[in-house]
Amino acid sequence: MNSHALDKLPLILLIDDDIVMRLHLRLCLEKEGYEIVEAKTGYEGIEAYSRLHPDIVLLDAVMPGIDGFECCAQLQSLIGSHRIPILMITGLEDQASVDRAFAVGAADYVTKPVHFAVLRQRVRRLIQQSQLQKQLEAANQELQRLVSLDGLTQLANRRRFDEYFDQEWRRMQREQRELGLVLCDIDFFKSYNDTYGHQAGDRCLQQVAKVLKSSARRAGDLVARYGGEEFALLLPNTGLAGAVSVAELACNAVRSLAIPHRSDKRVVTLSAGAFSVVPSSDQDKNVFVAIADSALYQAKAEGRDRCCFPTKHTTMKHL
Repeated sequence: MNSHALDKLPLILLIDDDIVMRLHLRLCLEKEGYEIVEAKTGYEGIEAYSRLHPDIVLLDAVMPGIDGFECCAQLQSLIGSHRIPILMITGLEDQASVDRAFAVGAADYVTKPVHFAVLRQRVRRLIQQSQLQKQLEAANQELQRLVSLDGLTQLANRRRFDEYFDQEWRRMQREQRELGLVLCDIDFFKSYNDTYGHQAGDRCLQQVAKVLKSSARRAGDLVARYGGEEFALLLPNTGLAGAVSVAELACNAVRSLAIPHRSDKRVVTLSAGAFSVVPSSDQDKNVFVAIADSALYQAKAEGRDRCCFPTKHTTMKHL
């Protein structure tokens, strides 16, 4: 939400070429507890709008240069502008002008001469509606985040992984870039749970999740709880060498946690399988996952606490 809505007075951007009108509007609205920024042309208004992100815009319809209708249309074309209401102030009362105001994105209008009691009510209503809309959007975003989150580890859950995997597979296919994948799981985790109890097992999962998240640091990387004690790291724009490097970093980091475990390793360790491919239309992304999973099982078979990856020959044979 706009910081003005949280800890400052609501900010009104007033765009009008008439200095007297701007003065009257400023005095009226400042009495209501609003902060006012003025612009005397449409061009100045667009610049101020982009810089300040006001809570509402009061826009004169008839101005030199670009008029209020064109200015409103340009404001609405800016990113995120649909959240900021625009109140047109016009001396044009014909139906065509009113229709045009709404067509270019105005939320409401008042006519000249301005009835300031009406103006105050409409400004208050539009700001309240805008703030409620922002709160609703923030709540929806938080709900979406929670739906996509694994409650125990605070990593992305399997649902989010599947969505992101599908998205990035298609994007890497379009851009002809490599997509890396690391599948890993905690060695002898059932034995750990049986020995130390499920609460200790949960703490172990949380500690491992934390170091995995720090192993894949780029903004586009996704670390997810894939299921049980298994995790997945999806790495866009990453070749096999990069995926292996991330996997080895993760294995080393988990080993360095030195979580005691009555296994042959004496501490909790991680096994990982890494793979990378440039997706194409004749490839199956499920096969891509299966190859990474096969590399993970190879790491288990070779003694655990390591990363394995397919040879180039194996890769070409499977895809």
